[in-house]
Amino acid sequence: MSEYMSDSAPPAAKKSEGGLGETIIVILQALAIALVVRTFLFQPFNIPSGSMIPTLDIGDYLFVSKYSYGYSRYSFPFGIPPFKGRVFASPPRRGDVVVFKLPRDNETDYIKRVIGLPGDKIEMKKGRLFINDKEVLRAPTKEVDSFDLYGHYGPVPTYIETLPNGVKHRIIEIQGDDGFNDNAGPFLVPPNHYFMMGDNRDNSTDSRVPEDQGGVGYVPFANLEGRAELIFFSVGDGAPAWEFWRWPWTLRVNRIFKVVR
Repeated sequence: MSEYMSDSAPPAAKKSEGGLGETIIVILQALAIALVVRTFLFQPFNIPSGSMIPTLDIGDYLFVSKYSYGYSRYSFPFGIPPFKGRVFASPPRRGDVVVFKLPRDNETDYIKRVIGLPGDKIEMKKGRLFINDKEVLRAPTKEVDSFDLYGHYGPVPTYIETLPNGVKHRIIEIQGDDGFNDNAGPFLVPPNHYFMMGDNRDNSTDSRVPEDQGGVGYVPFANLEGRAELIFFSVGDGAPAWEFWRWPWTLRVNRIFKVVR
C-alpha cells in the first residue's frame, strides 16, 4: 500500500492562517491610512503653555490642517524627505493661528498668530500694535481670569484686536501696557518670512524677541506646519488627558469642538 501525503491543510488550520493574515493586512492598512492622514491632512497637537490665552489654553488638544499652506520638509515625520521650500504652497493669512518649527533649532513646535506678512513693518508702542505705521484697532472687552507673571490669579485686561484684513481676535495684557515687549521694534519682515505673536501679549516669547536673544525671530515660510482648526479635547488643572477617572472634574466640555479663530 503506498502512502499519500496531501499538501492541503485541514480546514481549521486554513481558517486560522487566513484569519491571522487578514488581521495583519487590516492593521497595516489602518497604519498606512493613519500615516497619510497625519502627514497630508490633519495632525493633533496639545497646548503646553499659556502664550495663546485666551484663544488657546493649557491642556487644549487641537487638530492642525497640514494642507493649508502646502507641504515642506517639516510636514513629514522626522523631516523626511529633506527638500527646500514648499510644494502646493499657499501663503497664510494675517490672523491665522499657526503651528511652526522654531527657526533657531528647526525641531521645537510653537503655535502663534500670524501678525506680520513679508515686507510689513511691525512695531509695538506702549502695548499698541502698529502695522505699516498704522495703529491696529483695539477695543476693551470683558476681563478674563488668568495668572500674571508673579503667579497671582485674577481678572486681567482683555481687548478685541482687529487686524487690517478684518480678522478679529481677543488678546490679554496681564501687565497692562507696560509689559516687557510692549515697546519693541520697528521690525521689517524679510521676504518669505512671517512675524508671529501670542495672544497673551505679556507672556509670549515670539517674533518680538530675536533668535539670538532666545526668541522666535522671523519665521521662514518653510517652517510652517499647518493651521490650527479645532479643539477636539481639553482638560484643566494640569491633568494628563489619559487620566480618564479625573475627567468629571478636569474635562472642559465648553472648549471641546471649539473652532480656533
